[in-house]
Amino acid sequence: MTVGGALAHAHTLGVDRLDAHLLLCTVLGCTRTWLLSHDQDAMPEGPLARYLSWLSRRADGEPLAYLLGDKEFFGLTLKVTPDTLIPRPDTETLVEWALSLIPEAGPARVVDLGTGSGAIALALAHARPQANITAVDASAGALAVALDNARQLGLRVRGLQGSWLTPLAGERFDLIVSNPPYIAEGDPHLPALRHEPITALTSGPDGLDDIRLIVAQAPAHLAPGGWLLLEHGYNQAPEVGALLRQQGFEEVSTRFDLGGQPRCTGGRRPA
Repeated sequence: MTVGGALAHAHTLGVDRLDAHLLLCTVLGCTRTWLLSHDQDAMPEGPLARYLSWLSRRADGEPLAYLLGDKEFFGLTLKVTPDTLIPRPDTETLVEWALSLIPEAGPARVVDLGTGSGAIALALAHARPQANITAVDASAGALAVALDNARQLGLRVRGLQGSWLTPLAGERFDLIVSNPPYIAEGDPHLPALRHEPITALTSGPDGLDDIRLIVAQAPAHLAPGGWLLLEHGYNQAPEVGALLRQQGFEEVSTRFDLGGQPRCTGGRRPA
């Protein structure tokens, strides 16, 4: 099979052209420009077998990031595995809001709950190196990925395993951020996400069980005037805002993602 034939085969399987280019570039160790100018070259046997295996998995819906092993987020290249949710561009809305609350000079105590690949924690650590960042995840596999990403990027992040704020007894922070599971159990979109960890996706019949728990736990772990910022589903902002107000949070507001959807809601603990 030639290089051009390998790309044509991807089309017959229904794999996106760009995805096929990226997979083929990875197995051949080349650029997309090289592919286009060498379409008549024969594919080496080893890379061809790997490419065809990846094509089959991609056609079955396995995310490209899991095949390639990494994903770009907020300018950082992060290792991702099936232990971790794949970082989405919409979550950068949460990072930008958090950065607006962390001083550029001087210390700040920040915790990222349910860190997964470490995307949020590492983006904050990269932009605010003076901040003390803690990353928490209940999954040992996910936390290992996050800490490995921190080592690869040379960023200082403390990692703790446990459920939400449980491993942080007696500690208080200036900022708590989280992209928790928020999809309702039985949501019709879940089959399309079947390759990602279900525990990082769903949270009870309405998707808000984990958010309720975090909002209830957060006041005991926030310094006076500290903030809690939460990512949520496009239709959950009113409920999340109400939960925050019920717990006494002030200045409750919502930020919108790149598609104009209400994506993050947060509030400040009274000073």
